[in-house]
Amino acid sequence: MTKFLLIQHHVAMGTWTPADIRRHYDYQTSLDAELAAAGELVETQGLAGLARLVTGDGVAAAGGMPVLAGYRIVDVESQERALGIAARAAAAPGPGGAPLCQPIDVRQLLTP
Repeated sequence: MTKFLLIQHHVAMGTWTPADIRRHYDYQTSLDAELAAAGELVETQGLAGLARLVTGDGVAAAGGMPVLAGYRIVDVESQERALGIAARAAAAPGPGGAPLCQPIDVRQLLTP
């Protein structure tokens, strides 16, 4: 088994209806439950606010950095399985139920 970090990029929901928001969150929660039942979900978290880039000289503003919505860590048999999970997360419903095609970064973790 290999662990992968799936980083989900933020999508503005300011114009979404409450039903669209609920559908989106229900989809994500259902995916998490399915992955947990299969023993593949290690951790999942939503992220709040903007990131702060810290350098050796101090703290820089978040300007220019991508806004991230959250992440999942999955423990799966192959990179192909991690990419398949990412594709499902990316296809979460947006306004009107249409798939978002939301960007998901997939990175293999170095530690087991």
